[in-house]
Amino acid sequence: MATNKDRDIQVEAAMRYRKETGATAVEFALIAPVFFLLIFAIIEFGLLFWVDLTMQHAVREGARFAITGQTNPSPDPNHKRYNDIIATMNKSSMGLWAKVDPEISVTITNGASSTTTVYDDDTPYVDGMFGESGNVITIQLNCRWPPFTGYIRDFFSTGEHGFHVAATMKNEGFTPPPTPKP
Repeated sequence: MATNKDRDIQVEAAMRYRKETGATAVEFALIAPVFFLLIFAIIEFGLLFWVDLTMQHAVREGARFAITGQTNPSPDPNHKRYNDIIATMNKSSMGLWAKVDPEISVTITNGASSTTTVYDDDTPYVDGMFGESGNVITIQLNCRWPPFTGYIRDFFSTGEHGFHVAATMKNEGFTPPPTPKP
């Protein structure tokens, strides 16, 4: 049989429970935005590093193809070697090429002289843009990546993460491809 003391303890516990039922919701409302901001920041910055590494891989693969002097077989008599090199970088970028919209910068070093050319929308690609046999070439991609999360976007002054990836290699001894006849 329950005594008055037991009933008093039960009533007190029930009242304490009723007083604390809203506390959990308030605590969650205070902590949740910070928690989700941290979770999204971790995901977003992980994605930024992944994009950077993927584009580094793409420029390295493009440079490795460039130093061989090779071209991919094409039935088109006006096929250009630089299209194959850029296509190799595009293919190795795992679909990110169009998203980062890279600007290509090529530095060709021949002995003591060095020339750098930036190829963007205003500068067309040209034959010999990746150097000749024995030249040291540096291919640099200047890229922009827009973060998905608005809160993270605010951390960048332009709203985008700008980054550069590059690869430097020496061209192997190769015979330049023949120039198409008009």
